[in-house]
Amino acid sequence: MSASVARPAHAHAPPPLLAALAHGGAVSGSELAARLGISRAAIWKQIERLREFGLEVEAQAGRGYRLAAPIEWLDAPCIRAELSPAEAARLSDLALHWQLDSTSSELQRRAAGDARDGLTCLAEWQDAGRGRRGRVWRTPLGGGLALSLLKRFDDGMAALGGLSLVAGVAAVRALHDCGVEGVGLKWPNDLVARERKLGGILVELGGDATGPCHAVIGIGLNLRLDARTAAAIDQPWIDLATLTGAAPPSRNRLAARLIAQLGAALERFAADGFDAFVEDYRGLDLLRGRAVRVLRAGAVEDGVALGIDARGALRVAFADGERRVDGGEVSVRPAGFDSTARGSDA
Repeated sequence: MSASVARPAHAHAPPPLLAALAHGGAVSGSELAARLGISRAAIWKQIERLREFGLEVEAQAGRGYRLAAPIEWLDAPCIRAELSPAEAARLSDLALHWQLDSTSSELQRRAAGDARDGLTCLAEWQDAGRGRRGRVWRTPLGGGLALSLLKRFDDGMAALGGLSLVAGVAAVRALHDCGVEGVGLKWPNDLVARERKLGGILVELGGDATGPCHAVIGIGLNLRLDARTAAAIDQPWIDLATLTGAAPPSRNRLAARLIAQLGAALERFAADGFDAFVEDYRGLDLLRGRAVRVLRAGAVEDGVALGIDARGALRVAFADGERRVDGGEVSVRPAGFDSTARGSDA
């Protein structure tokens, strides 16, 4: 943002202009200029800048400027109020930021200097949000949820197979808590509704491969995508506003339920491993029994997905027989997915 709009990267407060519009009502340019102590021309420039950040700002003759939809800012006390005492006890730290490169990158930076478990980070705006295999995660300001949580493990990275699938199960449970139904999982890291991507999961590991290590689990969800953001995304997408009939759940409640369900799932995973989640995942598996296309090192193979094995790998029946597919080496899309449609890239 411009100098007159920006906030320090670690401050959690919207710019004054955006705060004045966040309620969704119209405010005249002259009133905004008087309130902020700047010219109406400067107001117009800041409005244009906000549009670049994915906000739909309408200009109404005789009434002024208004957001197409009100914004609910993330609020730490509101999030904590949605947690039970047991759920809150797993949360060692809750950091909310106005602007970051990436919530997962922030926790990776903190991992070495903060030995606590359960560090959690959210941001209103990410300017370098990341998805799986180096892709970009695009979310308009106030139109999505970007959350990352750090979990520490004692047994080394080899014991963490299936972790992204566990996070997916937890995310679906959190959405269910908020009244959102009809969401399934596309192996290995997508939340999907109506054949379109609603969210994505990114798991990044650090520490000792054979001893104490940590995982940063990042979850991105589409709440309300604007036309500019949607036009930059290259696969079928859906947002919670569409899925719920323009009535998406509270961002703060959704954040709280993600923290609660992810924390509980990770605690159980640390104790019991992926075995405890195999049946839960199978009940949400959207690929099982479907034709899939596996892309690996420039080669393409077609087959039929047979579900997952006991460690979370995808079983695929190819022409030459069944083989396991691991998440780190392939990309899998159901055959027939409309690759020309637009959608979240993660």
